Amino acid sequence: MQTNAIRETNFNFPGQSKYYEGKVREVYTINEELLVMIVSDRISAFDVVLPKAIPFKGQVLNQIAAKFLKATEDIVQNWVLDVPDPSVTIGKVCEPFKVEMVIRGYLSGHAWREYKDGKRILCGVEMPDGMKENDKFPEPIITPTTKASVGHDEDISREEILAQGIVAEADYVALEDYTRRVFQRGTEIAAEKGLILVDTKYEFGKVGNEIYLIDEIHTPDSSRYFYSEGYQARQDAGEKQKQLSKEFVRQWLIQNGFQGKDGQVVPDMSEDFISEVSERYIELYEHITGDKFVKSDVSDVLKRVENNINKALAEKA
Repeated sequence: MQTNAIRETNFNFPGQSKYYEGKVREVYTINEELLVMIVSDRISAFDVVLPKAIPFKGQVLNQIAAKFLKATEDIVQNWVLDVPDPSVTIGKVCEPFKVEMVIRGYLSGHAWREYKDGKRILCGVEMPDGMKENDKFPEPIITPTTKASVGHDEDISREEILAQGIVAEADYVALEDYTRRVFQRGTEIAAEKGLILVDTKYEFGKVGNEIYLIDEIHTPDSSRYFYSEGYQARQDAGEKQKQLSKEFVRQWLIQNGFQGKDGQVVPDMSEDFISEVSERYIELYEHITGDKFVKSDVSDVLKRVENNINKALAEKA
């Protein structure tokens, strides 16, 4: 059993009222007021959680999100109250809006797949003719999705969101404004680090009548980054862009005969490969934040995390 990484938790905190486990995050609700979000070291690819955890991966994602939430709190308030452990964030319970605000500065990923199929309207937004993969849009476009409790999120337009009453118009106007401004700030920070923030998604919620930015932002889990050096030369030559993401894990799985299809077995991840993935995440952290990564104590991660959360909750009680 791995003790140097968080594969799963099974904590029981005072006042705990709900528990939710996502692919990577585990969320404990305390007295319907506080959310304790633990970013595990699980790694997923092709919609499958791989059997072994990656030491420091959760810390990398949690600390990137904490840094960027702090760097954008002058634009929109966010849910964070405390980061009591490198892999944990504690914040306010918000009522989430049932849409994810996806914003795209470049024609990549899902947008490119739709474009290649001949579509020129995505989520009610027109995309210009004559573009090729990874070209920059004249202006960033917002392409929201509905938040599915089961299955995949679905594309939806602003008009449909308002017509179906999913979000009130005044709130939706505010969400669009916050999305553009936070993306602009993320773009500027990325540019200082020699990176391009290609596309990302934001989630928002409400406490009473106030809107909060929730969950995490600008991590490689929710965002796509390119290296800016050589971007234009690669576009002109029709070459693939250099990405800062977990794409290398997907490529390793494909080379080892796994793409999440029925009957395929996840290849065994050797200790060397796990260390390599861990180092790549640390490298990614340092590149995105410009900070030196400080490894947390991993002699017994679960004990450390539980102690730090209990201490923080006792102070807030």
